Amino acid sequence: MNFIGLFTGLLFGLGLLLAGMATPSKVQGFLDIAGLWDPSLAFVMGGGIGMALVFFTAAKKRTTTLVTHEAMKLPNSSVIDRRLILGSVAFGAGWGIAGICPGPALVALGTGSTGALIFVAAMLAGMFIFERLQSK
Repeated sequence: MNFIGLFTGLLFGLGLLLAGMATPSKVQGFLDIAGLWDPSLAFVMGGGIGMALVFFTAAKKRTTTLVTHEAMKLPNSSVIDRRLILGSVAFGAGWGIAGICPGPALVALGTGSTGALIFVAAMLAGMFIFERLQSK
């Protein structure tokens, strides 16, 4: 078993719960910049971006992964095309309407949230439909 993956997954999930990222009303308050804006999740994003910057900078210097020693595969595309823009709009609309995104939704499943269950089921259905359309 990959204990590092298990530990970091648990740490990530705990962080999402503590920060309120698995609470739709908290996320919607953050996204409501024209109304009663709750800026607290900006600190969560800033912390995530800061940590990612540190670890991606270190990862770029490696040729293999730290744990499994497989070839390092970092994203390298900088193309902004129609597909990326449409996907970003769809993701943002879903995030704004539901008040939750995929990672926190999976965490919220562990809390027994019916809303998270519906969201994850719809997300999986959307992924399935996309894969079917993509393969044609």
